[in-house]
Amino acid sequence: MIGIIGSGNVGANTAFFLAEKGVDHVTLCDIQEGLAQGKALDMMEAAPIRGYRTSIQGTDDPHAVLTADIIIITAGAVRKPGMDRDALFQENKDIIKTYAEKITNPGTKVIVVTEPVDLLTTVFAQHSPLPPHQIMGLGGILDATRLRFFIAKTLGVSMENVAAQVVGRHADDMIILQDYCCVSGVPIETFMEKDTIADLFDQTRQAGALIVDLAGRSSAYYGPSAVAAELAEAISRDTGRVLSVSRVLTGQFGIHGAALSLPCVINRTGAAKVIAPRLDNGQIETLNTGAQMIKKTVKEDTHA
Repeated sequence: MIGIIGSGNVGANTAFFLAEKGVDHVTLCDIQEGLAQGKALDMMEAAPIRGYRTSIQGTDDPHAVLTADIIIITAGAVRKPGMDRDALFQENKDIIKTYAEKITNPGTKVIVVTEPVDLLTTVFAQHSPLPPHQIMGLGGILDATRLRFFIAKTLGVSMENVAAQVVGRHADDMIILQDYCCVSGVPIETFMEKDTIADLFDQTRQAGALIVDLAGRSSAYYGPSAVAAELAEAISRDTGRVLSVSRVLTGQFGIHGAALSLPCVINRTGAAKVIAPRLDNGQIETLNTGAQMIKKTVKEDTHA
């Protein structure tokens, strides 16, 4: 069973995408009485047309999902126009701490979707009895998905043929690895000028903020939901896919105790193995600076 904590736009759409994929039965949970139950019923009434056979049920009792095989946390405030990540962190940190202390089933894998994801994945790991590889946050995988769309749109090619890799923080200082961006194995610089590539990278860095600005009061949720469902499927089906997820690092590039995105082998145990990509000195410095910022913010909050 897959449990989803939070039945807002991200949580509900993640449940829908999981049902469409036929991954596993889903239980939606929300503290607002009736919300999860209503959305679950709505989605199940679409099943005869959409053809999914997995069940979606709703509850307002968190204990119904705390022992799930995979728990996806989407609860919390969403980013609003002009809102920075530090303010969002203050809004959502206590929710993450609470669930980190409640989710104690040794085999559970946790996917943190609530923003800011790197900070909150770090906080979750600090307050959780689970090992680092069982705690993952959306980060580089979402950024890479957006970049794949931008590349495919620019070149007029199938998105399925585009590969991209993004590591580091899910923020403006994300590290886009051009050497790992290609179309059917052919490097993107074969198809595009440097200025075009730089523009696509800038679009990727600003993608989330642009959606917030355009939608007004709504942050992105279709993209994050699709990515959360993709990650949950990789865990549930034990696929061994290599995806860039945010997890607490244990010495990679000299970093300990901060969650950042690096490519990981995803299987039924979680982010089983971290793969260190080729980084130049500047990229390694950016990675380490990001880690220090995360640890500093979390430490200051702990001592506040």
